Amino acid sequence: MCQTLRQKHSLTVRRDDVMRLMREMDPSGLQNRTRRLFTRRTYHSMGPNEVWHVDGYDKLKPFGVAISGCIDGFSRKCGKSNSDPSIIAHNYMECVVQHGIVPKRLRTDCGTENGVMAALHCTLRSEHMAEFAGARSHMFGASKSNQRIESWWSYFRKQRGQFWMNLFGDMREKHLFNGSPEHKCLLQYCFLDVLQKDLDQYKQLWNSHTIRPSRQSQCPSGKPEAMYHVPHRFNGENCGLTVYAQTLSQVYSFIPPPTPGTDEDNEEYTLLQRQGGLSTPLQWESAVENYITLKDMAHL
Repeated sequence: MCQTLRQKHSLTVRRDDVMRLMREMDPSGLQNRTRRLFTRRTYHSMGPNEVWHVDGYDKLKPFGVAISGCIDGFSRKCGKSNSDPSIIAHNYMECVVQHGIVPKRLRTDCGTENGVMAALHCTLRSEHMAEFAGARSHMFGASKSNQRIESWWSYFRKQRGQFWMNLFGDMREKHLFNGSPEHKCLLQYCFLDVLQKDLDQYKQLWNSHTIRPSRQSQCPSGKPEAMYHVPHRFNGENCGLTVYAQTLSQVYSFIPPPTPGTDEDNEEYTLLQRQGGLSTPLQWESAVENYITLKDMAHL
């Protein structure tokens, strides 16, 4: 406040005077700030498949690794994919086919990777005449406001993401990775299967763990898998809407093919791997060894 008075109103006042006046004019606000209190938004969901929250995880983007996740707002059951728009759209459709429903609403940020998925969702919801049908079934918003998936990313970073950030960061510090397209391609080739296995394992652990009650949420506590499949036991109802098989087959035809990748580079690395007698890495340690060996063989 002292700084605001000086910069905005050109008033030079003593800090003690400002403090005394604020105690007199806004005692409740001063008390809340002293206790570090602020008003939290309360999340509410009627049941599974009311809202699916989708967002990307960019912390590994500098190393050529893109991750995108989806979480159900009621049960907090999670899924995964990557940042190619067509692959994200395929994963969305596979999830719809697997569960036999389409969520009432879909929430994403404004990233281009979500455009195809958003269009597919609105198309599937156009045949329903219920609330939030058609274009109203999708919500664009800032990533920081997509609180369900953002909260999940924070857990993911503590338990998995930070390890990979440190590992790739150490490789960069040791001059094993310089951020070039060739190095990103080689890193993807060596680590993607191991990283995907780790993501799938974490997803399974998350969906089977117990979420504790929270005062900031009106959603129930329990295991995500149980809350998703038997919502009536948690005072919820399945909000998903059925889609016809004919509609799904028609929508599938609108999904563009995956973005052309680096198949030629992968074939070269596969050939070098065979020549070097290297086995497919199953753990991060062997992935690092393969990366260093292939990097030397490819003269990168």
